[in-house]
Amino acid sequence: MNDNKGNGMDHHHTHSSNPRELQMARSMCWHCQSEVSGEYFCDRCVKVQPVSKETDYFTCFGFPRRLTIDPSKLEAKFYELSRAFHPDFYQNKSETEQTISLGNSATLNSAYRTLRDPIQRAEYLLDLEAGAVKEIRNSPPADLFEEILELQDTLNEYRAADRTSEIGQQLRAKLQAEQLTLEQRKQDMETGLQQLFTDWDALQDRGDATSQSRTERDRLLKQMREILSNRTYVKSIVNDLVATIG
Repeated sequence: MNDNKGNGMDHHHTHSSNPRELQMARSMCWHCQSEVSGEYFCDRCVKVQPVSKETDYFTCFGFPRRLTIDPSKLEAKFYELSRAFHPDFYQNKSETEQTISLGNSATLNSAYRTLRDPIQRAEYLLDLEAGAVKEIRNSPPADLFEEILELQDTLNEYRAADRTSEIGQQLRAKLQAEQLTLEQRKQDMETGLQQLFTDWDALQDRGDATSQSRTERDRLLKQMREILSNRTYVKSIVNDLVATIG
């Protein structure tokens, strides 16, 4: 089987003095070496083509890099492609075709899990556009820092206290109130994200290549990255509270 340059989903064109490399860069069928145009099956020999390692999950489903995706359209496309690649249909095919069907199915499942969840979808887009979200921050956001320190103290007191005592009950009530506050904060973050998703999609739909649109793009990515990072931190604290007080 040829390398990634020879599969049906690779759209990258490179310049080379080597005729074979030039030919490969046009996306060739692994079986009959005819040119394929980004489809999953070769027009000439109808053999299944491997999804390129360089193909992002949006492209995999034929969607633009937008953050609002119609769940029913995503699901319909997923089932359509799942049927096309299902290993059961390749049991009597060549070993190469069986390997491709397994690889394509695995990629498709991973893509579907990522894109159907709005938060994972946004984190994935940020990973594509501006580097991994998880690399941004491991410390709490500045405005939460003092609050979190105090909350950790209360949690430790509660863990050490007799939970049936009056103090235990008071600490529990305080933690429950903190949990509600943090859950509201997380909800507010998600509302803010939703607005940023809308703004991002509008920018994508305009398709501008001006310096102003690039500045706007970077601003939106930075804000999304910041909120997603803060949300992850708040979510982990809420989970800690739930685990402790039930």
